[in-house]
Amino acid sequence: MALSRKRQRELDRLKGQAEDLWDDQKDVLDRANRVIRDAGRHARDEVSSRGRDAFDSRVRPAVATGLASGRERLVDDVFPVVSSALGSALAILEAAKNPEVRAALGRATSLGRSAASRTGLVKAKPAPGPGRYILIGVGIVAAAGIAYAAWQTLRSDDDLWIDDEELTEGGAGQPS
Repeated sequence: MALSRKRQRELDRLKGQAEDLWDDQKDVLDRANRVIRDAGRHARDEVSSRGRDAFDSRVRPAVATGLASGRERLVDDVFPVVSSALGSALAILEAAKNPEVRAALGRATSLGRSAASRTGLVKAKPAPGPGRYILIGVGIVAAAGIAYAAWQTLRSDDDLWIDDEELTEGGAGQPS
């Protein structure tokens, strides 16, 4: 397909314009990239400086005071409790290594509860004294008294009432 010269010249002119337009577009895109990079750099600098300022003025003091109070609580409350528990555990382990304690435990477990109280490892329960039985007796008497009072209050006594008719029939209430 052959083009006429006129068409060929117009096509060449359009190609040139397209190349010029393409070059202009490249320049515009390059400028836009530079502007975006500069804006990004400025925004990053601004955000990082504001973030750093906020961190320095708000977060760092709060963390510092929190860590200081946490450190104080750790030193004043936690360490003494942990060290006391560890000391007690070590003392128990050391006592368990003692041959006398092992022998006493062996005798106590082999002979039962009475032997354990004799060795002094377990305190014997005191025997019930007379006070226990006196209190039980007082409680029984009090319960019986309450039951009797309730029975007296709630019983129905028909004999306690005197009818008016009985007085008039017998003539006791009439004048002569």
